[in-house]
Parts: sequence; C-alpha cells; structure tokens
Amino acid sequence: MRILNYGSLNIDHVYQVPHIVLPGETIHGGELKTHAGGKGANQSVALAKAGAEVWFAGKIGREARWAKDQLEASGVHTDLLREYDGPSGHTIIQVTPQGENSIILYGGGNVNNTLEEIEDTLSRFSAGDYLVLQNEINLIEQIMERAAARGLKICLNPAPFTDNIKSWPLETLELLIVNELEGAALAGIEGTYEQIIEALSTRYPNVHIIMTLGRGGSLYRRGDQQIHVPIIDAPVVDTTAAGDTYFGYLLAGMIEGRGMQQAMERATRASSITVSRPGAVSSIPYARELEQH
Repeated sequence: MRILNYGSLNIDHVYQVPHIVLPGETIHGGELKTHAGGKGANQSVALAKAGAEVWFAGKIGREARWAKDQLEASGVHTDLLREYDGPSGHTIIQVTPQGENSIILYGGGNVNNTLEEIEDTLSRFSAGDYLVLQNEINLIEQIMERAAARGLKICLNPAPFTDNIKSWPLETLELLIVNELEGAALAGIEGTYEQIIEALSTRYPNVHIIMTLGRGGSLYRRGDQQIHVPIIDAPVVDTTAAGDTYFGYLLAGMIEGRGMQQAMERATRASSITVSRPGAVSSIPYARELEQH
C-alpha cells in the first residue's frame, strides 16, 4: 500500500503586516520570509513526518529546486516531481500579529500538468494504493476518473473551493476533508455544521467525511457514526499549513489502522504545534514531537 500525492508545490513569500490590507490601501510590510509551501507539498510533508511513505507528483520550475530538497529532507519521495521550463507556483501571504493570514496564489507549474504525465504517474500505482488531491493543480477531474478506474483510494481536500468541484466524481472518494465554508458550498445549503455534514453524508454515504471547524474542533461523519474532537489551545503564530497538517496526520493514522477518534485526536495535536510556528513545510512537526506537547 503506497500513497501518491498529486498536488502543488509553491514558493511562499510571507509578509508580516499589522492587518490584512484593505481594497485601495497601501501599508508597510514588516519582515519577509520565503518558505516552501503549497497544499500538496504541505500534506506530503505532514504524511511523511507522521510516519507514512508518500510519493509527491507535480511540476515546478528550476527556481524551486531548493523547495524540492526540503521535501526530500522531510522524507517525501520526489522522483515523480517534474521540472519544466517555466515558473513555479508561488504565493504572497500576509500574516497579522494575531496569526491570521490572507493568500494570493499563482499557479505556475501546478496548473501545467498534462494528461500524458498523469497517465505515466498513475501507471506506477495500483488498486489499494492511496491518492491525495487538493484543488491547486489542473486536470483534477481527469486524475480522479483515471485513479478510480485503477482502484486507487482517493482522498480529497477541495481547497481552495471552486464551483466546478460539484461536478467531479466525488462518489468515488474514500475520504473528504472540508472546512465549514467548503462544506456548505459543496452541500449547497446554509445551516449549522451538523446540518451541513448531514447533507454531505446523505449525498456521499460511503465516504469518510471530516469537517474542520476552526476553534470548534473537527467533526467526522460516515453513516450513523459521528465523532467530534475539540481543539487543543495553543499560542497562534501562523495558521498556514494547519489544515494540511491535520489532513496528513489524519490519513496517516487511518492507514496505520488507528481508530477514527484516535486519528483525529493525533491530527489535532499535530495541528496545534503547526500554528505555534511560522512558515508552512518547516512548521509541520515530526511524530516524535507530539509526545513532547
């Protein structure tokens, strides 16, 4: 059983700001730091640091080789990460003293994958292997269709949310992780988070569904089983990659055979460490660190 994460790798330009810039406003930024990021890269690192073996596939420009090296140093297999003659994906991230962030995302290599590359990558995996996807690369619907035909177990975090996600073959999923806004948009209803996850569970009865609720913790639903896990209070420095850490640790726990409650609690503990540190890939803890917090 192997894990393939077909996703994004970005160069994150992180600016410390007094507040998120308003329309028409110019403000002075404070400290600038450059990190490796992207939801695909973050989740791959989280999986690897949680103890899972994961292969990361995607596309970068030459200027992101140092970021690829960071993934390798974290234990991620990067031999399926392609390099092309173009710019890598990147972000401009504003972070306030309260740890809130605002992100501008440029696709670059992340949105220049080809069907030929996808077929070649998926051919290296077989039924029972896991595929992890987000919504920061192109051709995701085609990846899902081809992966489902091969019998891969597909795990999706549909972020950032776009309306076309509703047309994807979501009934083929093994695991769906959404936040409350993404869940409401996907369910097409306004209501409490209990009503939203109920609607999603009714629509996709065979899918493990997790809804992250910010300070409300996280909620699981599949069939009649529902589990709620509260947050762990921690000093917030930067919320970047917190959700990706949760995803990676949760899936690693599921694959290890941990019960859902235990997997959720472990993912919550890992995320509480991530938010206490600046950056994305570099902020994600190793499994051994969870025992120290």
